Amino acid sequence: MSGKEVAEDFSQNEILLRGRVSGESLEKCLPSGDKVVEFRIIIARSDRSGVDTLDVGAWSARSRRTALTLKEQEWIEITGAVHRRFWKSATGLASRWQVEASTIRRF
Repeated sequence: MSGKEVAEDFSQNEILLRGRVSGESLEKCLPSGDKVVEFRIIIARSDRSGVDTLDVGAWSARSRRTALTLKEQEWIEITGAVHRRFWKSATGLASRWQVEASTIRRF
């Protein structure tokens, strides 16, 4: 492949998760002025050998409003994408993976 050719990209960052809310949602105001509501969702593994708890961030006004009304152990469905967040900590650059919720729906 020459330097001018671009390989076709079939990547996709779209997820659908169904699980239980693990605890209370927390609203944060970031130094940039942006607001986010963070919470965790408990997802069973496909082979039922255990569960995973995933960090979720609700960034849009609509998803923040919904996230703030969630109750512990409530069943929800989330659509969104996975993002890696970076920030400066006392020990240097830090990061974590977060599910960015586009929609949050109870069922």
